[in-house]
Amino acid sequence: MLLNVQEVWKSYVSGADEAEVLRGVTFTLEAGHSLALMGESGSGKSTLLHLIAGLDVPSSGSIEVKGCVMSHPRDTERAALRRSLVGVIFQQFNLIPSLTVAANIRFQAQLAGRFDEKWCAELTERIGLKEHLGKYPESLSGGQQQRVAIARALAAKPALVLADEPTGNLDEATAQNVLDLLLSITRETETALLMVTHSSKHAEALGQQMTLRNGQIA
Repeated sequence: MLLNVQEVWKSYVSGADEAEVLRGVTFTLEAGHSLALMGESGSGKSTLLHLIAGLDVPSSGSIEVKGCVMSHPRDTERAALRRSLVGVIFQQFNLIPSLTVAANIRFQAQLAGRFDEKWCAELTERIGLKEHLGKYPESLSGGQQQRVAIARALAAKPALVLADEPTGNLDEATAQNVLDLLLSITRETETALLMVTHSSKHAEALGQQMTLRNGQIA
């Protein structure tokens, strides 16, 4: 089992108030499989993705990726595991504006010490970025920037890709093209994909679907 989430709870404390965002979430995901995570705003979807990525720690419960504990209490341990095991695609792209397309794509792979020039060249060819490698993000369309974000996430050959509404800022045709590309490459590379989406159409394109409601799996 590549991703193993067991009894994950997450609460935030503000003064005397405590808000439970996740309440005992448990699920697994195998290598090469895809899972769509759905739910209304405030149901805990993005919080769960952040915990799996090691950007935060659960209040209780455990999260493992490829047998490694992503819920480790030390920030440095989680950061090292994230670089090694996880690729993250954000809705807002989060590209580095001062870097070219080529440098943005290489960035995470170089941090992880797994930059493969041949693989990056194949990615840019397949994703349709070969003619844009010397450009900067601001000169690209939204669809092109999201393709750069996908290539960056896949360049380090992660075991797990987490995508938070990766097509949310794109028009319908571009969104479908981007999703098809993401699913195709993750299937071929045996990469697990967990994607947050509000679109039932896009969710149906993934192998499994899961809905969060009030911090629990519905």
